[in-house]
Amino acid sequence: MPLQLAYAAAAPAAADTVFILPAGTTTLPDAAATDLPEAARQYVADQLAADSKLISLNHFTHQHYFVVAADKATPALAAEALRKSGHQLHARLKTDKVAALYVQDLTADSAGALPLAEGIALSAYQFAGYKTDEKSQQAPTLAQLYLTGSAFTTQLVQELQAVVEGVFLARDLVNAPYNKLNATQFAERMAAAGEEAGFQTEILDLVRIEALRMGGLLGVNQGSPEPPTFTIMEYKPEGATNAKPFVLVGKGVVYDTGGLSLKPTPNSMDMMKCDMAGGAAVVGTLYALAKNQVPLHVIGLVPATDNRPGGPAFAPGDVLTMYSGLTVEVLNTDAEGRLILADALAFAKKYDPALVIDMATLTGAAARAIGQEGIVGMGTTDDYMQQLQQSGRRVHERVVEFPLWEEYAEHIKSDIADIKNLGRAEAGAISAGKFLERFAEGYPWIHLDIAAPAYLMAPDSYRGKGGTGTTVRLLYDFLKTQA
Repeated sequence: MPLQLAYAAAAPAAADTVFILPAGTTTLPDAAATDLPEAARQYVADQLAADSKLISLNHFTHQHYFVVAADKATPALAAEALRKSGHQLHARLKTDKVAALYVQDLTADSAGALPLAEGIALSAYQFAGYKTDEKSQQAPTLAQLYLTGSAFTTQLVQELQAVVEGVFLARDLVNAPYNKLNATQFAERMAAAGEEAGFQTEILDLVRIEALRMGGLLGVNQGSPEPPTFTIMEYKPEGATNAKPFVLVGKGVVYDTGGLSLKPTPNSMDMMKCDMAGGAAVVGTLYALAKNQVPLHVIGLVPATDNRPGGPAFAPGDVLTMYSGLTVEVLNTDAEGRLILADALAFAKKYDPALVIDMATLTGAAARAIGQEGIVGMGTTDDYMQQLQQSGRRVHERVVEFPLWEEYAEHIKSDIADIKNLGRAEAGAISAGKFLERFAEGYPWIHLDIAAPAYLMAPDSYRGKGGTGTTVRLLYDFLKTQA
């Protein structure tokens, strides 16, 4: 059971409480010192004078914590600092075995409580995993987080709860190993999420995928002992404000060996269960939108398969005929994500979409270019790209736009087919985007390469370790503004 967020008019007496103090605070405000003896007030004042940003007081019956808001250049950076403070506070809450915490925001605009609560909630994630010992199966002590004061409503707090649950759904899917989440199981998990949140799901099986002639998805699946799936999710509430739907496309490679072009980097297959993080982000976003009843028509498409070198696996030199009719020369079977995305992008045209956004752990080149600190973006729509980047700054999932200049089309020219699936060593992330662009015709389109931030090998603040659920918060913020 994830940490539950709730609204409370005020914190009761002797409750475990965190007070958010304005940036630059040097003396304790009266509102945060109502039950403190003089010695305790002096202790907090001394800590503030020493520029401490996180202070705790043990009252024996309850705990008080004080978080000082950061003085940052922009509100977005100040909010991110509070999310990170929430992560630091969560560690203390675990040590102190706090079961319920009340948040009181004493900043002038009460803008700190939500990001602080978000940082705490995201830090509270635990993957259930498969350990069998009693300690591993114990529920975390912290169970309730209350936001207090007139700046909040139950609806506002519940909205944050649903977004956090969407992130956790994506994290759970990414962290699940292949033997617990093949393409069929992945599709079933998406359908179950739809039943819970309130969106429709249709799962296309191998026969229907073959009937549609999705050559990219079928080609990648050739060496697998498991069939592929193509999952269509649709959230269309009454009163949707958009005449044309927004379509989200997510790469769903549930495990990637590289195929016959076996991954050459040592240990690189250890984390390849994460290669469906784009698909996980799609269902996590739809879950949050539906839970919060955002009045927007949104469709999610997730082609799913694993990529293996067995039996009749597709091989370098093969030519695939895609769903769109274009032919693709396969030069490297480890460039498989773009092949299954290409079929989904071409399929998306049938919806006459307002915008299509695809998410994929697509290229090591993107990871090398900007690291885990950001997301590589490309696209054919300046207006939507700017809005997406604004959302990225607000939630701190920042998007760095790469060019799609026409000259890059030379990188994917083939001698024997319309295009090839591998470009040059230089601009590898861009040539992958240029490949996808050929299938994203007839509508505005944005491509997000999340290869670096989707799965972390070491803990990083509230993003944790393992699956991060990246782009769920980004897409939710962006799509909410469209409504």
